[in-house]
Formats: sequence, C-alpha cells, structure tokens
Amino acid sequence: MPSDDVIALLGSWEGYRVGLVRRIDSSQKGPSAQVWIELRREPGPFICSGCGRSCEKYHDMTERWIQDLPILDAQTFLLVPRFRVACDGCGPKVEHLPWLAKYARVTARLAQSVARLCKVLSIKHVAEFYDLGWDTVKAIDKAHLVATLGQPDLSEVDLLAMDEFAVKRGHRYATIFVEPERKQVLWVCRGRSREDIRPFFEMLGEAGRLRMRAVAMDMSIAYEEEVRHQCPYAVIVFDQFHVLAKYSREVIDTVRTAEANRQTHRADRQVIKGSRWLLLRNAENLKRQDRVKLRELLKANRHLATAYILKDDLKSLWDYQYSGAARNFWKEWYNRAIRSRIKPLKQFARRLSTKIEGVIYHCLYPLHTSLLEGINNKIKVIKRMAYGFRDEAYFFLKIRDAFPRIPG
Repeated sequence: MPSDDVIALLGSWEGYRVGLVRRIDSSQKGPSAQVWIELRREPGPFICSGCGRSCEKYHDMTERWIQDLPILDAQTFLLVPRFRVACDGCGPKVEHLPWLAKYARVTARLAQSVARLCKVLSIKHVAEFYDLGWDTVKAIDKAHLVATLGQPDLSEVDLLAMDEFAVKRGHRYATIFVEPERKQVLWVCRGRSREDIRPFFEMLGEAGRLRMRAVAMDMSIAYEEEVRHQCPYAVIVFDQFHVLAKYSREVIDTVRTAEANRQTHRADRQVIKGSRWLLLRNAENLKRQDRVKLRELLKANRHLATAYILKDDLKSLWDYQYSGAARNFWKEWYNRAIRSRIKPLKQFARRLSTKIEGVIYHCLYPLHTSLLEGINNKIKVIKRMAYGFRDEAYFFLKIRDAFPRIPG
C-alpha cells in the first residue's frame, strides 16, 4: 500500500485525500518535530452546514491550517481547502465536514482529546501538552461542556439540597442545587439572595415546584422564604452541620470571649482565648494531649463546660427517627438551656425553637448538606487547579461536570 494511502487511512479525513507530506525536525521549527500534510478534496457534492442539503457548486475557497492529533513524536498540521458552498436555500455557507467543526482550527478528535484531558488537568498544562493557546483550550473545553451537559433534567426531581459557597474573596458567593439521592449537581448560580436563586425554581416549572417534597438547607432566611413561596408543599430540613456551626459562633465563641475577659490573671485569660479550636472541634477528632487540655479547661470553667456539653447533646437530635421522640428530646434540651442562666445560650435556644420543625423533619426526610460540604471541597480543588476562574459560567459548568449523577 502506498505511503500516502496509509496516511489517509490513519487520518480518516472524510472527503479528502493526502497530497504532499513533509516532516520538519525539531531543530528547525521549535522544540518538537512537525508533520505537514496537504489535503486535497475528493470529487463529489458538497454538504451545506446550514441545512444539510447536497450542493454541486461552491461559492469560494480558502486554504486553512488545521491542527490534528500528533503523529508519533510530531505535531500534525493539515493544510485544508475550506469551501463555501453555493446553497440555493441558505446562500453561501461553509461546507459541512464530520471531522472539522465550522470555524475550528483543530480537528474534532483533537478537540475531544483536549476536553478529556481538561477533566484531570489544568488548562495551562493541556495547552502546554498540545502546544495550543490557553484561550483555545478553554474555548474547546467550554464548548464541549455546553454541548454535553445541556439543560438539567428536572422532570423527576422532588428532593433538593442547596447551599452557598465562596466564589472569590470579598463576600462573593454562589448557590449550588443538588439532587441528594443521585448526588447530581443540577444548577449553580451566582449570589445567594431570593432574586439570585429564583431562576432555578422557574426552570422547575409549576408542576416541578408543586412536586417538591423536601429541601435541605442551612438557616438562610433568603433560602427559606423563597422555597416556602415557590414550593408550597415542600418541607424545609435544616442541616445539622449548619445548626451546630451557628451554635459554635453564637454560643461557644461568645461565652469563651466573655469568660476570658472576666479573668483577672493574664495567663488564665490567654489560656481561654487560645482554646477556640479546642472547643469547636469534635472531641473524637482531638489528639490525646488535646483531650486532656479540654477536660482541664471545662473543669475550671462552669459556663464553658455547660455550653460545650449542651452542644454535644444537641447533636443527638439528628439521631432520632421518630418525630415524637425528637420533640420530647428537644423540650428537655430547651429547658436545660433556659435554666443555664447563660445569656447567649438562652438566646440561641429561643431562636432555634421558632425553627425547630425544620430540624425535626429530618426524621421524615434524612437529608443533610454534608454531601454539599464534600462538593464544596471538590469545588476548592477545581479552583486551585485553574488558579481561580475569570469566567464564572465556565466555572459553574466544570462543577456540574464533576458531579453528573450516580446511575440508578
């Protein structure tokens, strides 16, 4: 078989045959060798890229250099005559080629390879690997994500988890919507206000909003009000992580600061001030020496000990599977908090009592946003790989692509 036929067979450039072929060594054209291949069009009708009809005539032709996948150790460049067909219905249109997109400067298979690598590598590294421009690689990957992800299928969604995450420093946030059973990221939008998240509920449609049974979230007022307005039959489930984080901020931190300021000796004050992370971390995650320090600290300070013990007890509320038993436990915990005579603890207990149904609904719908915390950690990895994202739409597509869905 002639060498040109072998190259054509390997290349599979439909509608074209190989003309001249030249190899340039690395010393002549940069750090890597190159192969230049001239393609010549085979006789036959043209296909209009607008309507798909066959056309016998063409309007004009220009030659274009196209990059293909490397051949062995050499970068591959194709000199392709690009025809504009004379379509009776569409007018002048670029000829349709299955292996080359309309205005692309890389072949379809190179674009697919770039998109696959972008799943595991940064744009910078993929660009260096194929010797492409950073903007070219980003445009290829973004176009691939838009084409493959499309609009999410919301036709069967009746459970939802939503949370915020930081996009950039300076209190710039985005909201993520997840189907918790399939662990699929449905949508990501900029902001965390009612107006910001409203388009997602509009995407659900009236039937989807009425179908929604439960939504897991933190204690954001904006989230709660919009969900109650949009999904009248959905119950709101407040997540354990966020309730306890709120307790740590509003009770333990406040009590710790007050107790430190109350100390007359500087050494005692510094010990309490420096115990923040000791008090906030779960006891089972502490090292042995830290547990000893924690016991000594709690033994020496009654208010801190009370606040710490009641936080640990509050976790048990999410272990109940029956609403009645959970309510009885809550009443007992609430009475202990009110009798504690610790002002921040009493204030927290009274505020939580107005939203306690959202906690107790966990018995019926054991949803939580710990899944979202795991997703947030993956989002941080995606950001670090790209050294940050200037294009938020592309960033949100990368998040959706990282969590497509669990089959089943």
